[in-house]
Amino acid sequence: MTEMIESVPARGDQQQLAQELVEQARAEGVELVGPGGLLTGLTKTVLETALQAELTEHLGYDKHDPAGRDRGNSRNGTRSKTVLTEVGPVEIDVPRDRDGSFEPVIVRKRQRRLDGIDQIVLSLTARGLTTGEVAAHFADVYGASVSKDTISRITDKVVAEMTEWANRPLDRVYPVIFIDAIVVKIRDGQVTNRPIYVAIGVTVNGERDILGLWAGDGGEGAKFWLGVLTEIKNRGVEDVCMVVCDGLKGLPESITTAWPLATVQACILHLIRNTFRYASRRDWDALATDLRPVYTAPTEAAAATRFEELAEKWGGHYPAVVKLWRSAWNEFIPFLDYDVEIRRIICSTNAIESLNARYRRAVRARGHFPTEQAALKCLYLVTRSLDPTGRGRARWAIRWKPALNAFAITFEGRIVPSTAN
Repeated sequence: MTEMIESVPARGDQQQLAQELVEQARAEGVELVGPGGLLTGLTKTVLETALQAELTEHLGYDKHDPAGRDRGNSRNGTRSKTVLTEVGPVEIDVPRDRDGSFEPVIVRKRQRRLDGIDQIVLSLTARGLTTGEVAAHFADVYGASVSKDTISRITDKVVAEMTEWANRPLDRVYPVIFIDAIVVKIRDGQVTNRPIYVAIGVTVNGERDILGLWAGDGGEGAKFWLGVLTEIKNRGVEDVCMVVCDGLKGLPESITTAWPLATVQACILHLIRNTFRYASRRDWDALATDLRPVYTAPTEAAAATRFEELAEKWGGHYPAVVKLWRSAWNEFIPFLDYDVEIRRIICSTNAIESLNARYRRAVRARGHFPTEQAALKCLYLVTRSLDPTGRGRARWAIRWKPALNAFAITFEGRIVPSTAN
């Protein structure tokens, strides 16, 4: 098998070559993966060939070339080294030069794992695996020993990247920003529930833009929220048409302070979900039927009429439901003034719920975090995994063009489509 690998031509039909390699491996009883497997042998050959090419470039002449005589530096054998790769541990022979000036790039001095391994660790961590579980994964799948400390050092590398992401410039205007919270458990002396707030913007190009993550302590007020919104504003957001949130204390006042023209809208989905928390499950279907005419009403007056009918029917059984809607009414009714396409954006929470589901899955897998920064790092890794560009963006799963036209008419002069992003 080794002889066949070494004789592989530099060019040719790659698919045919791969098929030939697999067929010969099977004929010789060679496994595809694992120690001594086909992929391990290929990886070894590719790495060693690349290292030899780097040394040739460094010395300025090919191996055995007479032109290298009396140049003052020459090849000086090899040394064995085991590196962890995506196919498991691979032992390679690293070439050396006599004066020790050769600095390989593809496998650097003292490097014990390829960069792809770091990406695997980050991907597994983004799915909520602990350092111990990641270490066990490498032992089971790759037959490689990776310490918990090594895994922690790999994930710690993203802290600087996370800081840069959290301070990156944002768009000038967002038609809609959603603000939501994920509850995590922090073990700081004792385990406590702490909210991590996420702001998600809909760009003028119909993309979901995750603006940032902020840790709270559960007692946030106007001062906290004004600080968060001022940070977003200082990163370039001059205008926001609508901010959708869920009754967070002090947030509505802070929104209008940061962006005086912004409309504060209660999250319809959360309002409906909170309604069912106060009702017996046996009444959910009937309550949902009576509630639908309220939030689908064509006007505020029609919604008020439908709500009074609901309050009369259900108020005796569930007074908390009536109180919930009355207290949120001023933040609920702006929704009713808009075109159906804008309503669809406000209620189209699938993309947000998808993101929150990913966050919650990672949080549940971890159980709790030792520090606030560890929780933020985990959620950032989830964010990072959604967008290969690292910008925290993803396409919004909606019919955006009709919505953009509706926003442009409703908020005339404020929505400026851009392709700069």
